[in-house]
Amino acid sequence: MSGQIDDLPPLRDVIARHELMAKKALGQNFLLDLNLTSRIARQAGPLDGHDVVEVGPGPGGLTRAILAAGARRVIAIERDRRCLPALAEIAARYPGRLEVIEGDALATDAAHRIERPARIIANLPYNVATPLLAGWLLAEPWPAWFCSMTLMFQKEVAQRICAQPGSKDYGRLSILSQWRCEPHIAFDVGPKAFTPPPKVTSSVVVLEPRQAPLACRSGDLERVTQAAFGQRRKMLRQSLKPLGGAPLLEKAGIDPERRAETLDVAEFVALANAIR
Repeated sequence: MSGQIDDLPPLRDVIARHELMAKKALGQNFLLDLNLTSRIARQAGPLDGHDVVEVGPGPGGLTRAILAAGARRVIAIERDRRCLPALAEIAARYPGRLEVIEGDALATDAAHRIERPARIIANLPYNVATPLLAGWLLAEPWPAWFCSMTLMFQKEVAQRICAQPGSKDYGRLSILSQWRCEPHIAFDVGPKAFTPPPKVTSSVVVLEPRQAPLACRSGDLERVTQAAFGQRRKMLRQSLKPLGGAPLLEKAGIDPERRAETLDVAEFVALANAIR
């Protein structure tokens, strides 16, 4: 079941020895199957000569897979100090290749600690997954400091990231993700792969940054998408009234009677630019 990728103890033993029960309040669901964590690491592409930023490593199953796959260095951000001794054992096994930062990933800037090329690979804690992704997508300057993101989300969030115009899942997260990246769902992961098993299926999403996304200010795109999808059932002339309503839409060349979910990324970018 769990495979073996190094000479460190099995993850179940590590969790038992350090008494690491996953905390719901921290959005924790530990991945114990090392065959699966190795698959996630491989999905990110070649790791030789790359730094990797990992968020929420927990007992270090994915961390071990990333290091075993040849990453130059892993910067792991973990807010649960109970996990630090287990991660210290991995650091001792891979001298100089694992840096653990104790802290909140939402308040930690890992960019200045890495050497390019770098990748982000993480089984994201459910409760901070979307704000973390939004922060990386809106990073300035662009192209960003990472050359890919390979991230585990709840399946419904993964579907929103990759949704196309006209679908029920299409929304702000779809626009922001597809504006600056090309995302795709690599594979799904059932609840039984985790400890404790969540009530939902998860999905691994790979996001490849676009080198030259359509030009607009990220803050303006955020404002437009927030207003448009905040009242997604209304016509845009109504939902965008606070930003300019029908005159704004006409300036961007968009029919004021359309609804938010019918616009593609390029049309939202046109709206963001029309605000200026």
